[in-house]
Amino acid sequence: MLQRKIRVLVAKPGLDGHDRGAKVVARAYRDAGMEVIYTGLHQTPEQIVEAALEEDVDVVGLSILSGAHNTLVPKVLDRLRAEGLDDVMVVVGGIIPEEDAIHLRQLGVAAVFGPGTPTQEIVDFTLGHVRER
Repeated sequence: MLQRKIRVLVAKPGLDGHDRGAKVVARAYRDAGMEVIYTGLHQTPEQIVEAALEEDVDVVGLSILSGAHNTLVPKVLDRLRAEGLDDVMVVVGGIIPEEDAIHLRQLGVAAVFGPGTPTQEIVDFTLGHVRER
């Protein structure tokens, strides 16, 4: 078990310009006692992984509404692994068809949350699944 607060990086990869959901989730994480780093809009996979490395995060939460999840998420996962961050849990939120969500989980995403998912469900999942570091 972690002996410090869980650190979560919330990121908006790609060209998606809608960040209301990401900010709501970031606030829920913060209110649950986690340390939250929000990267802002239009982040590249490289920028996201660099921030994850610099901030020593336990979780990367990706919010994608643009439909580019099958391109962006694998790039983030590959870069995390290349940087030795295999122990960082990745969760994804957004409008993602179930068949794509299954594929993303097969690639290593811990969970995919759709629109309307209660924030407490996201927080509880994260608290219950953060891997020991």
